[in-house]
Amino acid sequence: MVMTLLKQVKEFRKESLMTPVFMVLEVMMETLIPFLMASMIDEGIDAGNQTYIFQIGALMLVLAAVGLWAGIMGGRCGARASTGFGRNLRKAMYENIQTFSFSNIDKFSTAGLVTRLTTDVTNIQNAYQMILRMCVRAPISLICAMAMAFFINARIACIYLAAVVVLAFFLSLIIRFTMRYFRQVFRKYDDLNASVQENVTAQRVVKAFVREEYEIDKFRKASGNIYKMFVKAEGILTFNSPLMQFTVYSCILLISWLGARMIVGSGGSSLTTGELTSLLNYCMNILMSLMMLSMVFVMITMSIASGQRICEVLEEQASLRNPADPVMEVKDGSIRFENVTFRYNQNSEKPVLEKINLDIRAGETIGILGGTGSSKTSLVNLISRLYDVSEGAVYVGGRDVREYDMEVLRNQVSVVLQKNVLFSGTVLENLRWGDENATEEDCRRACRLACADEFIERMPKGYDTYIEQGGSNVSGGQKQRLCIARALLKKPKILILDDSTSAVDTATDARIRRAFAEEIPGTTKLIIAQRISSIQDADRIIVLDNGRIDGMGTHEELLENNRIYREVFEAQTGGSGDFDEKGGEG
Repeated sequence: MVMTLLKQVKEFRKESLMTPVFMVLEVMMETLIPFLMASMIDEGIDAGNQTYIFQIGALMLVLAAVGLWAGIMGGRCGARASTGFGRNLRKAMYENIQTFSFSNIDKFSTAGLVTRLTTDVTNIQNAYQMILRMCVRAPISLICAMAMAFFINARIACIYLAAVVVLAFFLSLIIRFTMRYFRQVFRKYDDLNASVQENVTAQRVVKAFVREEYEIDKFRKASGNIYKMFVKAEGILTFNSPLMQFTVYSCILLISWLGARMIVGSGGSSLTTGELTSLLNYCMNILMSLMMLSMVFVMITMSIASGQRICEVLEEQASLRNPADPVMEVKDGSIRFENVTFRYNQNSEKPVLEKINLDIRAGETIGILGGTGSSKTSLVNLISRLYDVSEGAVYVGGRDVREYDMEVLRNQVSVVLQKNVLFSGTVLENLRWGDENATEEDCRRACRLACADEFIERMPKGYDTYIEQGGSNVSGGQKQRLCIARALLKKPKILILDDSTSAVDTATDARIRRAFAEEIPGTTKLIIAQRISSIQDADRIIVLDNGRIDGMGTHEELLENNRIYREVFEAQTGGSGDFDEKGGEG
């Protein structure tokens, strides 16, 4: 895990190395100042040597200035290194997520990925800064102060040693008990983010069913679980401060009492006033170093769980990869399924698609019909290699899809998905997702083919009208037509419409199909639909049932030979209008 994370330090290695150097320099200055103070008291103040006082005082000022400069530089370098490290982690995760296939994405929830990119990275960033600064500063300060204390008076320094052992024991107990809660608390953030995401995404549904109170209660529970975990962890951590203060003040009292007796008893021969003052300063250094170390360990404990979650994303390898020597051109829009079997999970017993054999010529229009769960969407997902087949092969343009460069293949296989997604931006900006170099005239032509031009021109700013995130300010039918136009701008050899005219009225649906037949006859068109009227004019229609091809032919042939198709046709012409009573996605 550590090596995976540290690979993302990259261009901030210099700052990461310089921060500990500045911290060491700062500690050295802080350690020397109390030692010089003892010399000033004993040989300057007590001896009445004013010149010596000014000399040592000036030297102390120089050391303090150097220590201040080192502290500032250490802080700047540490901040730059940690924030840069956090930036690189987010960038690396986001870039890796972009390479994921659908099967990779299925392993992570959206809320979980958001938590990893935000809260978890922030935890690692803070921990990294603490490690660079405090993890170096605290132990070195502890060692230097302890060494100087033993150099001045070993007998009194033993008090420090005993205090360090006792304090370290109790701090280890505190850290041990808080670790279990911090490991759990960040998992609860996923539930919180999921609650927010669902509520915001489905805001219209929530309001339509008057479920605001239910959503508030769900969020309150998720937030309450995080609160309870943090209260338990912070409740244990509260013992840290009183324990530290008790140890510090106990040491000060013991050193003051024992030191005063030694000074008075020996007449200043075994311990001087200046040395006692230095020992008291080193006492604070030692115990404060321990306190800083305890906080560093707590921060690291909190970040371990976050680091593991980040590494899960960074180490996830895309299940789909380009071949060593990929094919860079799709010859035509022909499609062939050769004995294809497909499973989403390779360990599942029943395949989603089984023994699919299909041959589609370039330029054909193919309708696909099937009940809910008949694997219509799974079938077309294999064409653009969103998933790989479990057995058999899928050929596009006469070549196995696994031989193509994935970007080249997907640029020639344009898919309008069931769930239409628009992005925040103008109509033109959304359309140019299909082709970023498309001219406005190209966009207008695509919109005419998709019958989207009629409503776009009625918009206040036409093609410059702003589309809200998710297309919330356009209707379902308008959104579908914009997505079809966007797909057409790619000028694909294969166009897949996955139930993408379900929100469009029958007349507009017919106009879209007629425009396709007239304007893009060379493009292979696969149309998944619940309405037979949307596909009855197709060259051939495929009927899927439970992942198998139940029938294939023209509208007239299927009416005569296929029971499922005939029953659907009779049900729809009889007035029900839907493929099945429940509806849904294929």
